[in-house]
Amino acid sequence: MAFEHTWRWFGPNDPITLREIKQVGVTGIVTALHHIPVGEIWTIDEIMKRKHEIEKAGLTWSVVESLPVHENIKKGSKEQPELIRKYRESMYNLAQCGIRTICYNFMPVLDWSRTDLNVPTKDGTITTRFDQKAFAAFDLYILNRPNAEKDYSPEIITEAEIYFKNLGSAEKEWLIKTILFGLPGSLFTLSLNDFKKAVIEYNSIGEEAVRENLYKFIREVAPAAEEYGLFLAIHPDDPPWTLLGLPRVAGSRKDIEKILDAYDSIHNGITFCTGSLGAGFNNDLTNMVRAFANKINFAHLRSLVRDETGNFIESSHLEGDIDLYTIMKELLIEQKGREQSGMDRPVMPMRPDHGQLMLFELEKNGIYPGYSLLGRMRGLSELKGLELGITRSINL
Repeated sequence: MAFEHTWRWFGPNDPITLREIKQVGVTGIVTALHHIPVGEIWTIDEIMKRKHEIEKAGLTWSVVESLPVHENIKKGSKEQPELIRKYRESMYNLAQCGIRTICYNFMPVLDWSRTDLNVPTKDGTITTRFDQKAFAAFDLYILNRPNAEKDYSPEIITEAEIYFKNLGSAEKEWLIKTILFGLPGSLFTLSLNDFKKAVIEYNSIGEEAVRENLYKFIREVAPAAEEYGLFLAIHPDDPPWTLLGLPRVAGSRKDIEKILDAYDSIHNGITFCTGSLGAGFNNDLTNMVRAFANKINFAHLRSLVRDETGNFIESSHLEGDIDLYTIMKELLIEQKGREQSGMDRPVMPMRPDHGQLMLFELEKNGIYPGYSLLGRMRGLSELKGLELGITRSINL
């Protein structure tokens, strides 16, 4: 067996239905209980309701993405111990329901961040982009974050100033909305004022404190995962560098080494996201996938075109700057080794991460670049073809 092919679904409010997903060629669903407030316990009853809904459609709930980490855990607030206790209880309940892989992230305030969600490609599909000068313009001239100029080169500041001066009022509002945009599953955004307060609070906490809070969290939850038979998979920062002075602690090879060293077990693993890690120009994904293969508990496969200044645009899956052939080959070799070892470990789940908006989806409400039906289906088809070619060519 190679990968378990999975699909991210945002629950009953997702405009893409389980019936549609059933037809794209996956067996597993990647989802979460978005209606439960962050920090509250996921009860067995709520987990089983969602699980039965998925199984009724002929699919399996394979991965939780995400069991979110409360901001007060990241900040090390006085509520941290109780929030970690509740997190472990949710983990236990998931294990009792037969769900074994949990993806999570430790990104403060912002999850993934882009500056444009409506970028036409040469074939007419719509994709996303991160532009450093646009992001700097937001930080310097809209958010007006204190001391923000220290985080940018003189060249970027000049470009950002010119860019900002040429923005109309509607374009400024669109930039704000895009940067503050939440996960498609929750449709949650912060007000600009609340966002600025949250950013300034983290700026006062500092990166090292957030790192230590992450390692403390891992040392508290990874042994529980081991006991319950769960496999944790931290998602890299997207993009993998500091934004708005917010600490980013899972974006490089060195970061991941420290995360894995916090509790050395296959139950403390990573989500190998080729798009998030690949946005980092200095990240050597081929060497990273080889170094961390045994700790990869989940794979997100996508590609992008990037430059060394931090600009990138998401491409189709088999184009762009990411060597998905070599990465997939290494993951398949790792999966084969797991099968031969006889270890009780889930087949590595893989999902086509993001996809361009195509055809009728351009006008369909509630579908965004990255989480389209047709774009991800195209990506899945390309990845499954690549997978078959690799497995046949090296007799896996």
